[in-house]
Amino acid sequence: MSDREEQRLRKHKMMTEDRLSELIVRMAIPTIISMLITSIYNMVDTFFVGQLSTSATAGVGIIFPLMNSVQVIGFFFGQGSGSYISRLLGAQETKEASRMAAVGFFSSFGVSIPLVTGAFFIIPQIVRLLGSTVTIQPYAEQYLFYILFGVPFMAGSLVLSTQLRLQGNAQYAMVAVGIGAALNILLDPLLIFAFGFGVAGAAIATSTSQIISFCILLAGSKRGSSLPIRFKDFTPNRELYLEIIKTGLPSLCRQSLATILIIVLNIAAAAYGDAAVAAFSIVNRVIFIVVSILIGFGQGYQPVCGFNYGARCYNRVIDGFWFCVKVSIVGMAIFAVFGVIFARKIIAAFRKDDMEVILIGALALRLQCVTLPLIAWVILCNMLTQSIGAFISAVLLSVGREGLFFPAVNLYPSAFYGNIGCTVVTANCCPAQLCSSTTCWR
Repeated sequence: MSDREEQRLRKHKMMTEDRLSELIVRMAIPTIISMLITSIYNMVDTFFVGQLSTSATAGVGIIFPLMNSVQVIGFFFGQGSGSYISRLLGAQETKEASRMAAVGFFSSFGVSIPLVTGAFFIIPQIVRLLGSTVTIQPYAEQYLFYILFGVPFMAGSLVLSTQLRLQGNAQYAMVAVGIGAALNILLDPLLIFAFGFGVAGAAIATSTSQIISFCILLAGSKRGSSLPIRFKDFTPNRELYLEIIKTGLPSLCRQSLATILIIVLNIAAAAYGDAAVAAFSIVNRVIFIVVSILIGFGQGYQPVCGFNYGARCYNRVIDGFWFCVKVSIVGMAIFAVFGVIFARKIIAAFRKDDMEVILIGALALRLQCVTLPLIAWVILCNMLTQSIGAFISAVLLSVGREGLFFPAVNLYPSAFYGNIGCTVVTANCCPAQLCSSTTCWR
C-alpha cells in the first residue's frame, strides 16, 4: 500500500470516528480563514480605492456582481464535483473520485475562457448593465478590463479550493489564498498610488494575486492525501455531469440570483447618486466578511457530512448539523449586535470624509445585521442538502431565498407605501438630513 493510500485510510477513519464537535471545528478553522482572506481581496480594493474618490469607490462596487458571477462558475463546478468526491471517498471509491476532480476542474476553464474573451468586446455595455452612472463608468471600465485577465484563474481557484476542502484538506487552500491576499495587500498601494495606476492598479493587483493563488492550489492538489489533477483523468460522461448539476445547481441558482439582485440594488441606488451606490457597495463588502465566517464554519461541516453520508453513518450527519446550527446562530447574533452599535464607525473607515455615504451606509448596514441569525439557519440547511445530494430540497432552498422571498420583500414597500427612501438627493440636503422632510437615511 502506498503512502498516499495510507493517508486516505487514516483520513477516512478520522472523518467517521473522531468526536464530531472537535472534528468540525478542526475542519472549519482553515475554511473560515480561507473565506475571510477571500473576502479581503474585495475589501482591500474598496479600502484603497476609497482614498481616491466616491465615484472610484462606486466603480469598484459596480463590478462586485461580476465577481460574484465568477463565483457562480467556480462554486458550480467546485461544489458539484467536490460534494460527490467527498461521498466517493467516504465509500472508498478513489479512482472515480479522481475522475470527478479532473472533470470539475477542466470544465470550469472550458466555460470561463470563452465568456471572458467575449466580455472584452462589450466592456462599456457590461458596466452600464451593472448599474453604472456616467461619472462612475470610466472607473468601472478600467477596473473590469484588468480583472477579466484573472477571471479563469479565479474560477479555477474556487474549484480547486472547494475540492480540497471537501476532501478534508482545507489547509492547502488556506495557505494558497493567504499568500494571494498578502500579495494583493502589498501590490494595491504600490500600483494605485506609487505608480499612479489608480483604479486599474487595484484590478491588476487582484488579478495577479489570484493567478499566484491558483498556481499554489494546483501544487497543493498533488500533496498528501489530496487527489491530483491530471488531464488523463479528464474523461467526462453523462453520469459525472449529472452529478455536478445535481449538487452544483443550488450554488448556481443562489449565486446567480444574488448577482442579479445586487445589480438591481445598484441600479436602484444610482437614482440617488454616486454616494448611495458607494454606500451599498461598502455594506455589501462588510456583510460579505461576516457571512464568510458563517460559510467557512459550515464548510468545515460539509466534508464531515459527505464522508459520513457516503459511509452510511447517518446519525453523525444529523448530530453534526445541529451542532453547527447552534454555534452559528449564536455567533451571528453577536455580530448583529456589534454591527448595529458600530455601523457608522464601520462605514466611516472607508469614506470618513463623506457624510452622505456614512449616513446611507449606516442605515443599510443596521438593517442587514438584523437578518444575520436567520441567514445562519438558511445557509446551514442549504449546505446539508447539497452535501448529501438532496437535489430538489437544495434547489428550493436556494431559489426560495434569493429568487422569491427577497424580491417580494423589496417590491412590497414600493407597491403599498411608495418610496420609503429619498426621492431625490438634492443640493439643499444638509449632512444631518439627506432625505425629504418625512424620512432621513440615518
